[in-house]
Amino acid sequence: MFKRVLISLLLVLCINSQIVCGENAATDWRVGVASAVITPDQPMWMAGYAARDKPSEGKVHDLHAKALAIEDAQGTRLVIVTVDLLGLSRSSRDWLEKESGRRFNLPPEGLLLNASHTHCGPALHETRFSIYGDTICDLSPEQTRQSKQYLEGLHEKILHVVGAAIESLAPARLSYSHARAGFAMNRRWRVEGGHRIQPNPDGPVDHDVPVLRVDSPDGKLQAVLFGYACHCTTLSFYEFCGDYAGFAQEYIEQAHPGVTALFMAGCGGDQNPYPRGGPRTLEYCREHGRALANGVETALTPRAVAVAGPIRAAIDTVTLEFAEPPSRALLEEQLKSSNKYARGHAQVLLDELEQAGRIGTTYPYLVQVIEFGEDLTMIALAGEVVVDYSLRLKAELTGRPVWVAGYCNDVFGYLPSVRVLQEGGYEAGDAMLYTPLPGPFAPSVEKLVVDKVHELVRRVRVPKDR
Repeated sequence: MFKRVLISLLLVLCINSQIVCGENAATDWRVGVASAVITPDQPMWMAGYAARDKPSEGKVHDLHAKALAIEDAQGTRLVIVTVDLLGLSRSSRDWLEKESGRRFNLPPEGLLLNASHTHCGPALHETRFSIYGDTICDLSPEQTRQSKQYLEGLHEKILHVVGAAIESLAPARLSYSHARAGFAMNRRWRVEGGHRIQPNPDGPVDHDVPVLRVDSPDGKLQAVLFGYACHCTTLSFYEFCGDYAGFAQEYIEQAHPGVTALFMAGCGGDQNPYPRGGPRTLEYCREHGRALANGVETALTPRAVAVAGPIRAAIDTVTLEFAEPPSRALLEEQLKSSNKYARGHAQVLLDELEQAGRIGTTYPYLVQVIEFGEDLTMIALAGEVVVDYSLRLKAELTGRPVWVAGYCNDVFGYLPSVRVLQEGGYEAGDAMLYTPLPGPFAPSVEKLVVDKVHELVRRVRVPKDR
């Protein structure tokens, strides 16, 4: 009788205590975090809006690059880097991957880069005439030099935070929770009575706020990684700012002194923050940041679910197909357009046709999957991913929480779903005007990406009965 009572008491303690049993598995982690300011120290051309016609004019607050290094009991490492920028290109990813491997022995699958997609950060131009991330400028030689110098410094700062996070690895506990925030709304047009209306309150959204919390072995909060699926487009002025995601990070860090908050953008390619615009724009931005921070605080309130190891990660490329590219005749006609972006896009494709003899019809698309034991699946997708991917993957991948992030590793333009392609419009292909890609993607795009995600999940997941 005494033995049965003792066993029952131990079971109660295991269920209700974060320390006695359930959380012990999570203390096998070592975690480190680091942060660096990446705000330009002089006026620069800004990324995100084609209508801008002058460089930046100061800042609202600093932009940051942050790194969260996680090491399991077997010594496998994952470093998640977040940046308050419109995006990082594939060439930046390739360079950072190579240098992280050389300097820190970090494998390719162990590096995840995510951009908040703020439209109030610097434009990262690598040539005098560059199309990147919704902005195209015929930069002066001095502006080109300045931009390239900033990009080189940015790379080194990112490597610094990766190294600093690894250097600070220390015993920690990981746990997962989530809440909601409601300011994102589908921004695509809907037709009512023959009129186009935007935004669409009936369109698909993902209001989930996933949260990975890092605690010291004695239960003190040290870092918070959180996400949300929404464009950082509350602001459109000429001051550097992290938009709502920047304010959310600030508010969380102010509420928890000594804690580092990292934002990882979700599948917000067709989502905008509302309300926005008008004389209250900056106020709206702060309010959206507060709403997201409140969502994070809500997720931190209940006892989070312990996340155990090991880390199993994979990264691979899937070849996406474009629709048939425009003909030379059509491109030459486009050169006569009154729209400078149409002219620029046509010239880039004509140059490609002249140099390569053809316009490329495929794109090498990066997919990354990370498994945390049997407790959490993290999916990192490249580009401006529309919300359909997040909703679909979370419905199809069952058995544990699934966190789907967009804007990872290569922000080249939009990744539309079949729904968006059928509807047409900006995210479906019109936005390709601001990239060097022919566009739009072929209808096979969604199946190819989703199939690759499932392939990588099968590769890294260990069946529970194994």
